[in-house]
Amino acid sequence: MTEQRDYDVIISGGGPVGMGLAIELGQRGVRVLVIERYAQPQPVPKGQNLTQRTTEHFHAWGCEPALRAARTIPSDMGIGGLTLYRTLLSDYSYDWLNRASVNEYYHTTNERLPQYETEGVLRARAAKVASIDIRYGWSVTSVTDNGDHVTVHAAEHKGDGRDVLTARYVVGCDGAKSAVRETGDIPQKRSDHDQMMVLLVFRSMELHELLKRYPGKAFYNVLHPELKGYWRFFGRVDVGSWFFHAPVPAGTTEDSDFITMLHEVVGQHFDLDIDYVGFWDLRVSIAERYRAGRVFVAGDAAHSHPPYGGYGINTGFEDARNLGWKLAAVLQGWGGPDLLDSYDAERRPVFESTARDFIEKFIDDDNEFLQTYDPEKDLAAFEAAWSARNADAAEVARFAPNYTGSPIIPGTTGQPSALGNHTFLARAGHHLAPAVLSDGTPVFDRLGPEFTLLAFGASPDALHRATQAAAAANVPLTIVTDDSVTRYGARLVLVRPDHFVAWAGDDWPSNAALPARCAGHPA
Repeated sequence: MTEQRDYDVIISGGGPVGMGLAIELGQRGVRVLVIERYAQPQPVPKGQNLTQRTTEHFHAWGCEPALRAARTIPSDMGIGGLTLYRTLLSDYSYDWLNRASVNEYYHTTNERLPQYETEGVLRARAAKVASIDIRYGWSVTSVTDNGDHVTVHAAEHKGDGRDVLTARYVVGCDGAKSAVRETGDIPQKRSDHDQMMVLLVFRSMELHELLKRYPGKAFYNVLHPELKGYWRFFGRVDVGSWFFHAPVPAGTTEDSDFITMLHEVVGQHFDLDIDYVGFWDLRVSIAERYRAGRVFVAGDAAHSHPPYGGYGINTGFEDARNLGWKLAAVLQGWGGPDLLDSYDAERRPVFESTARDFIEKFIDDDNEFLQTYDPEKDLAAFEAAWSARNADAAEVARFAPNYTGSPIIPGTTGQPSALGNHTFLARAGHHLAPAVLSDGTPVFDRLGPEFTLLAFGASPDALHRATQAAAAANVPLTIVTDDSVTRYGARLVLVRPDHFVAWAGDDWPSNAALPARCAGHPA
């Protein structure tokens, strides 16, 4: 065994979050090693529902066109969702998780494809970034924080190889059973629902024909009063392939009669072939901190929850985007001593809100509805309540993660949250909405790699003071000027490297330390 300190960052786990983080870092010139167990992505269709914010990440990482090309569902079939009562062929349904309803507030539109296809796109992109090394067929077994660097022990997955490496930082993107988290002094707390779930992958062209009654839909949430708010969930993989999640009794095995179960949930017999049976426990878990010295966790290593609403993979990608620019800033010398702590301060409350205000709320609200209303007992009351649920189905509009109250978002109060609303106005701590400059260029295509100051009719004096403040703090700043953009409601908008608004106003503030604070330097 040899010890070598050749890397700025070692990433344990080359799934979507780990590889996304590697690209974020690598594009910023950071020397990265990714250690990934599997030589090829695992062919289980999960993590399919990609939000607009996630496709913005792929745009920034230079692989959005490849992501679109990897889509497995024909474009004319649509990727919307539907909630139904009792069976998939029910008379009662309404649109669910209509992500397209907020497309105008993002630079890119949402997408849907299996995680293994997404991983393939990221692997191909990472292979083209010169500062990224990838070691397939290996796993991290333990990490040790030595104060000024971290030691990483790795083992060959199928062989006797062992190695010891060192880096400035290590990030665990190695899943819910993360070796980085467990050996890196990052405890975890869990809330179990005491519910076993099954995942089936199957093929059926007959089901494809049956579901033509729901044009434009690709995933289906079936509610049943006996299931206490837990879902029976169908998702389309391609034209004739599907996956299915459902609660099952404890002790259920691979030999159980899942074909009969599928017939019951659909509402009639249909031909199918099952390709995969797997089980998982429905729980919500979160690391008690996302950082311990030079050790970080992201994605499922930091948090995990039921795949209700497609939040998991998208939340993990946002972890990568948030942590990536901060690690690069510190490594490059312009990030302040508070910057890395802001990763936990911003991302952990957002996940807690996602779990509480969306995922667990889905389960509780659905259970309350199902226990209260029954069409066989009072049809009129059931139909009125079902119609009200349809009218109030605004989960997508309310899901707007923000960092208000973050220690590096000056002038904001409260706590970062997943709850919010969508608007074109530039608000500190919120995602920047798209706009088009007078020459027809999208604003997102003019944003710099670090901080960007958008100046829309601001005074030359304000721009001069902003430039001086950034230079004094050694914070890289790109300035974009245009007199035609008004939708942001501010003449000046300071945008972070992850495209969240750090500050907005009509005149540069008298506080010359604004860029320094946004980059993690003390107030």
